[in-house]
Amino acid sequence: MSFVITGTPGVGKHTIAKKITKELQLRIIDINKIAQECGLFEISEETNEVDVSKLKELILDKISVPGLIVGHLAPYVLSSDQVKKVIVLRKNPYELIPIYRERKYSEQKIKDNLGSEVLGIILHDAVIQFGEEKILQIDATGKNINEITKKIMDSINGKIKDDYVDWLTSVSDKNDLKEFFAY
Repeated sequence: MSFVITGTPGVGKHTIAKKITKELQLRIIDINKIAQECGLFEISEETNEVDVSKLKELILDKISVPGLIVGHLAPYVLSSDQVKKVIVLRKNPYELIPIYRERKYSEQKIKDNLGSEVLGIILHDAVIQFGEEKILQIDATGKNINEITKKIMDSINGKIKDDYVDWLTSVSDKNDLKEFFAY
């Protein structure tokens, strides 16, 4: 069984995965790379859409050997029996804004990703797909790679509990919902 690192784009999944693979001595299995290599990206005006049904079928062959699976699509293409633990990286949405602007995301794509992080969509979908007992939620806000890696390894080894993250309350308390949602 494999470990998974997932989360909203920009939270540091690939950066952390490179460090964690050294700790766990596993190979990286990049879901986005598999989708790209298999021609499953449908490029539209705002985003790259992926045929997750086809990707789910193809991914079975790619994870016959345990590894560290990375990607925000993990809850939609993997099943609970394929994974040992799922690390959901979270990051304060205010810190994601400059990351998305640097990546030159459109304003709509920025709002979509920020809204997803504020609401914890990937965490929710991971809990539904894999079960709460397999989920480790880690807040990467303001932490460097070594701090995040240590926290993940300590969580995997049962030394500490995972983090509790509630961006919706903090955004709401600042009266900033319109900053993250178009309504």
